[in-house]
Amino acid sequence: MSEEGFENDESDYQTLPRARVNHRQRGLGWFLLGGWKVLCGSCCDCLAHICRRKKELKARTVWLGCPEKCEEKYPKNAIKNQKYNIFTFVPGVLYQQFKFFLNLYFLVVACSQFVPSLKIGYLYTYWAPLGFVLAVTMVREAVDEVRRYQRDKEMNSQLYSKLTVRGKVQVKSSDIQVGDLIIVDKNQRIPADMIFLRTSEKNGACFIRTDQLDGETDWKLKVAVGCTQRLPADLFSITAYVYAQKPQLDIHSFEGNFTREDTDPQIHESLSIENTLWASTVVASGTVIGVVIYTGKETRSVLNTSYAKNKVGLLDLELNRLTKALFLAQVVLSIVMVAVQGFVGPWFRNLFRFVVLFSYIIPISLRVNLDMGKSAYGWMIMKDENIPGTVVRTSTIPEELGRLVYLLTDKTGTLTQNEMVFKRLHLGTVSYGTDTMDEIQSHIIQSYAQSPPSPKVRKSVSSRIHEAVKAIALCHNVTPVYESHVNGETESAEADQDYSDDNRTYQASSPDEVELVRWTQSVGLTLVNRDLNSLQLKTPSGQILSFHILQIFPFTSESKRMGIIVREESTGDITFYMKGADVAMASIVQYNDWLEEECGNMAREGLRTLVVAKKCLSEEQYQDFENRYNQAKLSIHDRGLKVAAVVESLEREMELLCLTGVEDQLQADVRPTLELLRNAGIKIWMLTGDKLETATCIAKSSHLVSRSQDIHVFRPVSNRGEAHLELNAFRRKHDCALVISGDSLEVCLRYYEHEFVELACQCPAVVCCRCSPTQKAQIVTLLQQHTANRTCAIGDGGNDVSMIQAADCGIGIEGKEGKQASLAADFSITQFKHIGRLLMVHGRNSYKRSAALGQFVMHRGMIISTMQAVFSSVFYFASVPLYQGFLMVGYATIYTMFPVFSLVLDQDVKPEMALLYPELYKDLTKGRSLSFKTFLIWVLISVYQGGILMYGALVLFESEFVHVVAISFTALILTELLMVALTIRTWHWLMVVAEFFSLGCYLASLAFLNEYFDLSFITTWPFLWKVSAITLVSCLPLYIIKYLKRKFSPPSYSKLSS
Repeated sequence: MSEEGFENDESDYQTLPRARVNHRQRGLGWFLLGGWKVLCGSCCDCLAHICRRKKELKARTVWLGCPEKCEEKYPKNAIKNQKYNIFTFVPGVLYQQFKFFLNLYFLVVACSQFVPSLKIGYLYTYWAPLGFVLAVTMVREAVDEVRRYQRDKEMNSQLYSKLTVRGKVQVKSSDIQVGDLIIVDKNQRIPADMIFLRTSEKNGACFIRTDQLDGETDWKLKVAVGCTQRLPADLFSITAYVYAQKPQLDIHSFEGNFTREDTDPQIHESLSIENTLWASTVVASGTVIGVVIYTGKETRSVLNTSYAKNKVGLLDLELNRLTKALFLAQVVLSIVMVAVQGFVGPWFRNLFRFVVLFSYIIPISLRVNLDMGKSAYGWMIMKDENIPGTVVRTSTIPEELGRLVYLLTDKTGTLTQNEMVFKRLHLGTVSYGTDTMDEIQSHIIQSYAQSPPSPKVRKSVSSRIHEAVKAIALCHNVTPVYESHVNGETESAEADQDYSDDNRTYQASSPDEVELVRWTQSVGLTLVNRDLNSLQLKTPSGQILSFHILQIFPFTSESKRMGIIVREESTGDITFYMKGADVAMASIVQYNDWLEEECGNMAREGLRTLVVAKKCLSEEQYQDFENRYNQAKLSIHDRGLKVAAVVESLEREMELLCLTGVEDQLQADVRPTLELLRNAGIKIWMLTGDKLETATCIAKSSHLVSRSQDIHVFRPVSNRGEAHLELNAFRRKHDCALVISGDSLEVCLRYYEHEFVELACQCPAVVCCRCSPTQKAQIVTLLQQHTANRTCAIGDGGNDVSMIQAADCGIGIEGKEGKQASLAADFSITQFKHIGRLLMVHGRNSYKRSAALGQFVMHRGMIISTMQAVFSSVFYFASVPLYQGFLMVGYATIYTMFPVFSLVLDQDVKPEMALLYPELYKDLTKGRSLSFKTFLIWVLISVYQGGILMYGALVLFESEFVHVVAISFTALILTELLMVALTIRTWHWLMVVAEFFSLGCYLASLAFLNEYFDLSFITTWPFLWKVSAITLVSCLPLYIIKYLKRKFSPPSYSKLSS
């Protein structure tokens, strides 16, 4: 469609995706080809919806310590990850098994053997294999379910202290209710969403770790409600309530009010995100008391997790389609047999007997072989020494690793180590790198040793360095934390001698800030203490400089900068410091000619840049600002806008001090791994909760976006019109990477879902920043629906779990952010670089082997059904089995099972080759190893061989019918063993053992099969030459064809391995 069309047909676009769905005709064909499953599924969903109708989420008033005053009934605070309960386990597992056509078909055939007139052979030949398949599945599911139950039980039975009128009582995590006052100690998990009322820390604030909620490893500062923190007595001495908004998905926002009723006038305090303690976070400092506002299903962490679905591999779905085709062929064949008979007598019964006779066309051993194969691949992956520590948690989808087209990856902790290193300080005329930091140190020592410098017209380099380092040491949100090693408790050091460097750690909500403060310490200016109102620095000579914090303007994603106003206590000077992204700061600082150019240079090196500036304020200027600022903060309408306007009045003509560059170190071998995946035809999307600038920076440094490629940054859009214009602008770009924020993505998907996905899929790389956990999962689902390609998600934090569970194949990395992602994933690895070998080698082998195995097992069934058809047509279309009882069971098991199963050891190229030529992986995504074309070739082979074996035996048998069975069965076993040898591409010693072992078993069992074979005839020459002749005719042409094909039209991999 042209651009004009895109602009004009705006109304049509909205209805496009829906319209396409509605065009499908729903006739009888639709019903037979899976419509029944859709209808049954929608009926079940409807019933389930009625049974557990979702309660509407409402805002609430929570009285402190009085759960009984709650007007509503709130959910139980229990964690539940189980799929089934005691009643639904058996029906649930059986439904999961019998929704596959293959298994359902066998159930019907096995049940038909209870009807005397339809009975063919022995019951055990039908029920034993089916029972075995079901037993294996049940045991596997039961073990998984028990493990989940134990994990949940452990979490739910953690004990917490609850405050009551009579004092403290111990309570289980699952028994906590809305309104309870809960005490949480240091390093304890917060059990439910709470409002932070008091803390043991003197400054009325505490740190929490949120890695399991948002994937960020840095600590967040939380502030207790002022009214309750200042209380001299206990919390039951007051009457108060919290008004909280209804439960929401957004973990970064909260609105509520705290009201104390027993005073005159009533005390009101507004509550925001900094007063909340969300469930699944961990207290990092002090002991806290909170009142529970949301429990169980209504907590932010549970609202943001999606439930695991049962994943089914693409290969299983393809085989399921082929079995349907085989079933159709079987029914047609049976109808032909009855029709040739002339529909005489009870033809309907005969038809069913033929269907049962030919039931071997669809072998039940297909499921057994494939499931055992999957377990073997899992074992091989876990035993691979090149990727140590890899765990396969879902054994049903190893073939998916060989079919991936989209890889969606997290950034922090997956591509990067989340460890910052200070690399560069630029002052405009001079730049300092890691090798010249000692110069800065000597300048700092020198400037603090001198008496205060007299104001000169032009500043010396030394004084400019001093100003810059001081600004970096003051402008931040970092708090030093001291661990006293006496009793293991965290104590805030009061006296000067406690400020020793050994037991000090820095905490902040951004690892960049911590690294900047660590760097100022390394050059001699150390942050030693900080509370809500003041901050102390230590100079190289050991002198303490005290500063009073007057105002702090925190960093937001809109403003992209943070500021602080401090008063130096010794001189009384008031200074406004500010640091932020270059885009935000360029218009604030005084005119200069170097900032833009240097920021570009640093970004190209993959550094995260911050611009630092300052402004000196007089006492009058500050007082005027403070009055306007406080007035703006009290306004009810447009508070945010008014506050921003007042702050902006200060942000003018600021003095530019320096530019800093910090590097977020990449994981080992990230660049070559991403290069490998790109060459393999896999499109990589990076989904991160981080800022746009940081995400773009990492995309460049990790070579996710190659150097020559343009990057299109999608402008923030908030409505349909803006989204429309921006999509048009993006449409005009060619071959460029896309960077988009979560909010803009939401708007685009609301109005132009189909168009956006279509455009994004053409990009070589896509970066989505500021993504919530649910958004990550939504993007995965979108790709699955719109492209019908296989997706893989990889991450390492609790915030990646939804995405990992939604993808066709989820990979978790055991990292610093805990094990939550690796436990929820299908495959767990220890390093990002292992994904290359996991996909190129193990994914390739699993898919190729399963395709060969599946088709071979089908061939084994089709060949015997062809022989049965020839046999019945020769003997007046009688519905009598050719091979009875044990011969049939033995054929599918002991005589051919080991050689056929040994195909799981086959490989077409060596692992080194697969890694050296990742382009080979592209072929797999086309699904050519298992398609209707390859399947038809196998059908033709089966018909040819079955016909030769049966007619050969009939032509060569002398007078007795018993010889037909002996000759044809022996030739059949030999043909199967030779066909396995023909299919194998790389021999393994176990394959040779399996071939000879199976042959040995057959020869040994001839002695016991006298009810089927005439032993005196088997040992004669005629028997041997007849069997050899038939086998030669059935196999030799195929060997010749294979040789010619290899010579004149070799596959791509054989060119490499030759």
